Amino acid sequence: MALFGAFFLALLAGAYAELPGCKMRITSKALELVKQEGLRFLEQELETITIPDLRGSEGHFYYNISEMKVTELQMTSSELNFHPEQELILQITNASLGMRFRRQLLYWFLKVYDFLSMFITSGMRFLLNQQICPVLHHAGMVLLNSLLSTVPVRSSVDELVGIDYSLLKDPVASSSNLDMEFRGAFFPLAERNWSLPNRAVEPQLQEEERMVYVAISEFFFDSAMESYFRAGALQLSLVGDKVPHDLDMLLRATYFGSIILLSPAVIDSPMKLELRVTVPPRCTIKPSGTTISITASITIALVPPNQPEVQLSSMTMDARLSAKIALKGKALRTHLDLRKFRIYSNQSAFESLALIPLQDPLKTMLQIGVMPLLNKHTLRGVQIPLPEGINFVREVVTNHAGFLTIGADLHFAKGLHDVIEKYHRPADASEPQASSVPPTSMAAA
Repeated sequence: MALFGAFFLALLAGAYAELPGCKMRITSKALELVKQEGLRFLEQELETITIPDLRGSEGHFYYNISEMKVTELQMTSSELNFHPEQELILQITNASLGMRFRRQLLYWFLKVYDFLSMFITSGMRFLLNQQICPVLHHAGMVLLNSLLSTVPVRSSVDELVGIDYSLLKDPVASSSNLDMEFRGAFFPLAERNWSLPNRAVEPQLQEEERMVYVAISEFFFDSAMESYFRAGALQLSLVGDKVPHDLDMLLRATYFGSIILLSPAVIDSPMKLELRVTVPPRCTIKPSGTTISITASITIALVPPNQPEVQLSSMTMDARLSAKIALKGKALRTHLDLRKFRIYSNQSAFESLALIPLQDPLKTMLQIGVMPLLNKHTLRGVQIPLPEGINFVREVVTNHAGFLTIGADLHFAKGLHDVIEKYHRPADASEPQASSVPPTSMAAA
């Protein structure tokens, strides 16, 4: 009975588990790049530490070692690996430091030089352990965590819409990669608690050849389009001179029978063409490509000055756009093309036949006047969750059934030290203080 109850609870939890809209895989091929940048950052941090002077006397001997500064860090052997329990492990062996310092030594007998040298070297090693271990701990636990805080979690895309990249569960590490699952959902800024239920296919990641892979489901794009729909952004109104001249003349000729019956004060009024998306657009991802389906209403009216507008016609538009997805830097960008376009009347089949002459002019108007506006916005892109200073390069997009994957390599556009200095290290932050006993976690440094 207990086994059945546990099985039922497992099914219940699975039924309500939130599916990710975005997944990311960092493979072992990225670790060498990350390791080299991390060691460079560590070397820069060590160069900033202040080592106190070492002075004193021992019997007839007096010594003073001052102005000690780390000038070089050499790693004979270092490895950065994924670990299933601790996610990432950096192992450094046979490390050596280059230093610059001033020394003053006073002694009575030449035969004691070796003893004195060993004595001072031991003291310097003790002081270095006091200084370097806190720096390692500070760099690993504080500064690098500050770098990770530059990853956007819940941020604004523009003045209307935001995006949520919250982790749905802890990252999963294997011997060859690190997998992360993000919510990957857009939301209207005016309705921050609203969320679109994710009923799309769960994106999958199988590849390991590139440094990083990103998988994005149809839900990612659907939540974006529904958020803009709820924010009232998916509508366009053209009045007077904004309506192309040839289209204005064609509309007046098409609805001449209705216009001639109006009062003279209205007949020559400016023409208005209003396009309004009536239901949230939907994205379909197939191996053959990505498409966006749109249903909208088109209203044609005359707008006499200081009078209510006079509606001439209302029709429905079905359109299908092809979407080309690309990843540049950290921005996921979309270029849209109008592929299919159809208008029909809401009133009768007879009126739908009368609209056939408007089909091509309206399609041309959309291609010339509307699509550039859409692409100006979508080509700005939305950021993929990567820390500041790291970009994607050599991207390859692959379509699957219900989701797409992007394989890429990583490039440090900015060094870790520069990013942390610019964004996260407080101006009055003090360096880690030396202590007589190094932190337990770094005692072997």
